Amino acid sequence: MKILVLNMGSSTCKSSCYEVVGELPDDPVQPIWEASIDWGSRESGGELAVRKAGSPTAARTLANGSRFDGIASMLETLWAGPMAVVAQPAAIDVVGHRVVHGGMKHSSSTIVTAAVKADIAALEEFAPLHNKVNLEGIVAVERLLGTVRQVAVFDTTFHSAIPPAVAVYPGPYQWYESYRIKRYGFHGISHQYAAERAAHLLDRDPASLAVVTCHLGNGCSLAAVRGGRSVDTTMGFTPLEGLMMGTRSGSVDPGIIFYLLRQGKLSPEELERMLNHESGLKGISGLSNDMREIVPAAEAGNTRASLALDMFVHRVVTHAGAMTASLGGLDALVFTGGIGENAPLVRGRVCEKLAFLGISLDVDRNNTVSTDADIASPGATVRVLVIHAREDWAIARECWRLCAA
Repeated sequence: MKILVLNMGSSTCKSSCYEVVGELPDDPVQPIWEASIDWGSRESGGELAVRKAGSPTAARTLANGSRFDGIASMLETLWAGPMAVVAQPAAIDVVGHRVVHGGMKHSSSTIVTAAVKADIAALEEFAPLHNKVNLEGIVAVERLLGTVRQVAVFDTTFHSAIPPAVAVYPGPYQWYESYRIKRYGFHGISHQYAAERAAHLLDRDPASLAVVTCHLGNGCSLAAVRGGRSVDTTMGFTPLEGLMMGTRSGSVDPGIIFYLLRQGKLSPEELERMLNHESGLKGISGLSNDMREIVPAAEAGNTRASLALDMFVHRVVTHAGAMTASLGGLDALVFTGGIGENAPLVRGRVCEKLAFLGISLDVDRNNTVSTDADIASPGATVRVLVIHAREDWAIARECWRLCAA
């Protein structure tokens, strides 16, 4: 089965093609083709990068055009030119899409129909930067590949069974009943994959495992996973709640918002932009939203970079403690995402502060890990794993499961 995955973002589009022969393997499969478009890197039609297995990446600038034109140029490399891996568009068996918001209705991945597309469109008000472009990707594939089966894999699905005591906010019940305001949670595709992969690596039955998964990148969230199901998570009604992130504030006292609005100097739109795009690591450090720049700056004595790093670690630790309390204990702590996988200093400082839970790192393994691995000390009671984020492969697995069934 040849599975194409399309992961549409507000300023980027990532795509990959997998070939699964026979049964679905336990270990992740490498894509036979990968491509990405960065629409934010220049004022032209974007920067396209394409690579097929065994070949170097080829990059070129796209001519000015619509988002559809860019997707068309990218997908054409699948069957035409030096990066081609299929003979024709009809060779693609199924296309999987990451869709950020599935609302209350979609608690599992689903084959795309007209009704599903209408649901995705209706949820744009909850995820205006994402659901709209996710739907554009689905429509583009319809135009380019015809009647190929498409699957919507929702980022909120994994958290859809969180208990009401966790999901419902303590405002008027009308918020939940009439306005659909609740904790939806996000990064669910990543959290689910990380938890399942951890169980496989530890040779444990997922049903017996209590795991806190830490998706730490430009966007950050934690999830409490018990028995293979999410029972709590840090992001809520929007991806703004919870941890301090690259440019997002995470949770702040709502009274701050009222105070700033009463001053009359900031509009609601300006506050929303500030909390989403000018806060977090970038806002505190005044330097960057990238931990790869924050850490060396902090080590060089930059006080604001040091403060940003200290705050980030503190927020991860306190929320990890809360997730552990939701679980009633902890078997494994998992780090994934750009920071989670590539910042041993952050992992080390977080684990040092969580030592009271029975966490202890093998320092050498923490500093040198490059593949999915357990980096806890041999005698530690809680295992600590670093797992490479494989959202595209997780989406491809969902496609295989639905279509094979």
